[in-house]
Amino acid sequence: MEVSIVGAGLVGCLLTCFLARRGHAVTLYERRPDPRRAGAERGRSINLAISERGIDALRRVGLDEVVLDTALPMPGRMMHAVDGELTFQPYSAARDRAINSIGRADLNRTLLDAAAGLPGVRLCFDHRLTSMDLDSGRMVFQTPGDPGTVTATAPVIIGTDGAFSAVRAAMQGRPGFDYSQEFLDYGYKELVIPPAPDGGFAMDPGALHIWPRGHSMMIALPNPDRSFTCTLFWPKADFASLTTPERISELFAERYPDALALMPGLSDDYLRNPTGHLVTIRCAPWVVPGGAAITALAGDAAHAILPFYGQGANCGFEDCVELDRCLAETGDDFAAALPLYQERRKRNADTIAELALANFVEMRDKVASRMFLAQKQVEHALERLLPGRYVSQYELVSFSTVPYVEVERRIARQRRWVVAAGAGITALSAVAALGGARRRHK
Repeated sequence: MEVSIVGAGLVGCLLTCFLARRGHAVTLYERRPDPRRAGAERGRSINLAISERGIDALRRVGLDEVVLDTALPMPGRMMHAVDGELTFQPYSAARDRAINSIGRADLNRTLLDAAAGLPGVRLCFDHRLTSMDLDSGRMVFQTPGDPGTVTATAPVIIGTDGAFSAVRAAMQGRPGFDYSQEFLDYGYKELVIPPAPDGGFAMDPGALHIWPRGHSMMIALPNPDRSFTCTLFWPKADFASLTTPERISELFAERYPDALALMPGLSDDYLRNPTGHLVTIRCAPWVVPGGAAITALAGDAAHAILPFYGQGANCGFEDCVELDRCLAETGDDFAAALPLYQERRKRNADTIAELALANFVEMRDKVASRMFLAQKQVEHALERLLPGRYVSQYELVSFSTVPYVEVERRIARQRRWVVAAGAGITALSAVAALGGARRRHK
């Protein structure tokens, strides 16, 4: 089958690998120049935290080792208090599991190389989709050369062109297509902590660093060049209020004094790098059949989520795994496989969108509190006491491939067990206390 994929980001490239390995001819279109030559966009490369779901997808196409070879494992969070006190919170009870920091641009280049090396794959850069006909599968692309437009047709079109997808925009014209976008009243901006003067890391590279400040936060992830990519998550009004180097330094001295000392290029990075937006996008259906073509969505084009569970790329990679599984089950019949893929993935995508928003509140407001730390200690104690039976939500999301919907159900059951056990212990204690009082009375 001839398949056109629109969008050569992470999901588009990985999906190309899956489909080409199944013997399909894939044309991959991308609006940008080839990022392997043009480089990454400044301030738009939020580091990824690749965990088991993403690794599982990479493993299936033989790319896990090459990707993890340049990744940096982070087995926990390092909390930075205003007074400089550090608190490490392991992600797993045994401290043996880690999420992996990797630059988005580096991973994109690796996946592009892998896709380009497979037979039947054609890469078309500088092709911006401007219109498409869902019935015929006809697409019109704007290109920089003469005559300035290119027309192509395909029986299967899959949009992996991000949160503001041109493919999805064409699908939205169909009656019955539901679409919603919800912008968080927060933005993000990238900064850099360079290597220390001696060439080493300026902070512990074995952790995801967080500066929680109630209504805002900053995070930092390590890079192989011994720098850290920092990301501010602030209310949009806070970004608008900082316009001079002096004011930037004053605010950082107040909120992040230990980080300020490590950021010699702070003002330049802050003023030059763009402020990004944070959006959750939901839509349905993901699959629209036409007369001579069928069109579908994957990755952020179908389900853009907030980055606060580190699951955006991992979730998109799972889309590729599920579609590959559906093709295997249906004998590579796209007309049967794509609706099945939608049926299995839609509820899971909606679930992780809600979990990501909840985790933002946790990272911003709760991780520095004593109550939260105590809860985590109890949670890890239960995991050690009941191995395999009690598993934290974070472990199920980040270190398993249990469907997100099932994660939510399992956590609800575990909470009921804990409440019931607590009530039982309280009742037994009351009975024992009552018996002791009666014996003393006698």
